[in-house]
Amino acid sequence: MTPKILVITGPTATGKTKLGIELAKKLGGEVISADSMQIYKGMDIGTAKPTKQEMDGVLHHLISTVDPSESYSAARFVSEASAIADDILRRAKLPVLVGGTGLYIDSLVSARDFMGENEMLRFELSERYDNEGSEKMFSLLSEHDPESAAKLHPNDKKRIIRALEVFYLTGKKISDHNIETQQRACRYDTCKIALNYADRKTLYEKIDQRVDRMIEKGLKYEVKALLASGVDRKSTAMQAIGYKEMAMALNGVITFEKAVELIKTRSRRYAKRQLSWLNRKEDVHWIIWENEPDYLKAFQKSTTFVKDYGII
Repeated sequence: MTPKILVITGPTATGKTKLGIELAKKLGGEVISADSMQIYKGMDIGTAKPTKQEMDGVLHHLISTVDPSESYSAARFVSEASAIADDILRRAKLPVLVGGTGLYIDSLVSARDFMGENEMLRFELSERYDNEGSEKMFSLLSEHDPESAAKLHPNDKKRIIRALEVFYLTGKKISDHNIETQQRACRYDTCKIALNYADRKTLYEKIDQRVDRMIEKGLKYEVKALLASGVDRKSTAMQAIGYKEMAMALNGVITFEKAVELIKTRSRRYAKRQLSWLNRKEDVHWIIWENEPDYLKAFQKSTTFVKDYGII
């Protein structure tokens, strides 16, 4: 039988953390963060990490475990999160995956193994594309994978490199590799609960309010401390929304006011992308807030979803 896990997801600023903790307490679970930036140490305010008090005794995993100078990937997340989830299940507890990074959630659940991916090879192919030219690399792809080449433009650098990467690592056309990946049985049987607001305007207002709270809590000084510790402003961690803009302000590229405005705008755009990802899913149980979250009602509905799913 495929092991069951619970996923609490949704766009930013919808209350995933609080509901996830409450359900973990009720169901005897432990939280695994599915947030691509909460993984980094010292990035607390801008990623809205739960405090020890907010965790309320619930064990949390994959929060503040990686130095911000490191580059963290979906492949590494799947490796670490699956090992943690399997350990939680062995102890007869429930893994509760909480976060809004869709790639991480999909990759973990679908048993994606990333055998067709290699960062160093991708970098080398990208360098070749820049140095040898698009026509040369397109011709190379046409030789190895004519089916994929027929669907691409010679200037589509990203897809050409990806198709070559898969071929060199697996010896297969990317179309065949993708079909095999999709047909692979899921690693976990997943009950997905997603949060959102009934009115998009309300969601955007909540996002703006959360950014204002981050500024009040000292996001500027958190970013300043990271840069002072030697974290490169070009690192993966510093590309996170909130950190990139504040670093630009601290460097004098933009004003502080402009940075705050950009953080709000980009956070709203990110929420829109998160919703686009979720709206493509047919197996999601939605909890829709009106003007304010009603956690008691959400907890009751979630418990029903989980019970119907056979987790309890």
